[in-house]
Amino acid sequence: MYKKLIFFFFCFFLLTPAYGQEALNLQQTLEKGLKDNPSLQAYKQALEASEYNLKAKRGSFGPSLTTNYSYLHLDEEPRSQGQKAGDQDLWTLNLNLSQPLFTGFYLLNDYQKAKLEKEQARLRLKQARIELAYKIEESFFNFLKAQAEVKSALKSTERLKSHLQVVTNFYNVGLKPKIEVLQAQVELSQAEQYLIAAQNQQKTQAALLNSLLNIPITQEQNYIGELKFLPLNLSLEECLQEAWKNRPDLILAQKSVEIAHKEKKLALSSFYPQVEADFDYYRYGEDPRVDGTKFKDPSQWQVSVGLKWNLFESGQSFYKVKQAQSNIFRLESEYQNLKNTLSFEVKAAYLKVQSQKQSIIVAKKGLAEAEEGFRLAQARYEAKVGTNTDVLDAQARLSKAEANYIQAMADYLIALANLNKAMGKEEFSF
Repeated sequence: MYKKLIFFFFCFFLLTPAYGQEALNLQQTLEKGLKDNPSLQAYKQALEASEYNLKAKRGSFGPSLTTNYSYLHLDEEPRSQGQKAGDQDLWTLNLNLSQPLFTGFYLLNDYQKAKLEKEQARLRLKQARIELAYKIEESFFNFLKAQAEVKSALKSTERLKSHLQVVTNFYNVGLKPKIEVLQAQVELSQAEQYLIAAQNQQKTQAALLNSLLNIPITQEQNYIGELKFLPLNLSLEECLQEAWKNRPDLILAQKSVEIAHKEKKLALSSFYPQVEADFDYYRYGEDPRVDGTKFKDPSQWQVSVGLKWNLFESGQSFYKVKQAQSNIFRLESEYQNLKNTLSFEVKAAYLKVQSQKQSIIVAKKGLAEAEEGFRLAQARYEAKVGTNTDVLDAQARLSKAEANYIQAMADYLIALANLNKAMGKEEFSF
């Protein structure tokens, strides 16, 4: 009884796929890759660091508390008219509470700059996710292409095996020469070699997908899907509008201009006075206990408001403002240039999709003609009015037409993915 149970569980675990090995379609593959790929960790850490920096800048608006504990020893005892007039040894404890009241808008602009830098870090993460999503989509479609090529190679092999059987039967009854059997065998051997290469390519693409999803490349992961036509229902103008709204690199360039304006305001803050309020509490003593001396009370406090204004710095502040203004002009020019480049990328990607769509139409027509040509050549041969060469040539043309159609479909889907990336979108939404 126990042996049967052990055998049952052994078979169950042997034949049942490991947990987490469920088949992944394109959407699931994208979600897993964007969640688990380690290349995004650096951008996530940069975003977290920018959040801490923003909190630090926010804290600069509030008060700060510092303490100072000191010991003073004079070389001579203070005297006046021959009498001791002060302490030769003095211990001092000071607590200072300081609150900035006006800093020439420096703190405000520094905080706003930190907010923009946090947004930049978020946009860099988004840009990295879009780039990774495109790599995953491209690899997924190449996997589907390799999978379709394996199916095509299997069909080609089966056609040649069937034809070889017909030729062999004719040869056995003396209707065809041995050379035709050999020709069919050679073509079948070449088709089997192509099948092996196609199967290897499929495994290679699966391993690449595994690496992008942070799955061990030795693990057998099942990816499901097929090459199918997805219509593009957006006009070129709509694609451009999507890109201008979504592209992280364009928004990053815009944020850089905004940061440059904040840096100019930071430079201008040095022309304003700095106002600060302080509350100080002191304790004095002849020893570290600071509990008073003969000449000083144990404690005292004071409140003060101070104003500091740099009236002349030999042109330092003036030229810093000029530098900031020049930086603004530079970044604005780079922004406009990037927008022009982005528009070209979107149009080129859009035209590529349209071109590949036409390629599919041509390839599909060629495939239908090649299938009909093979059917006719095979029928003529079996009716003994066609030649072996006609059948083998028709089979070669059919295999080529299938390969062209598969390539056109894969190129079209990859072109869609590239247009998706050009529009600044990480989800494949067609």
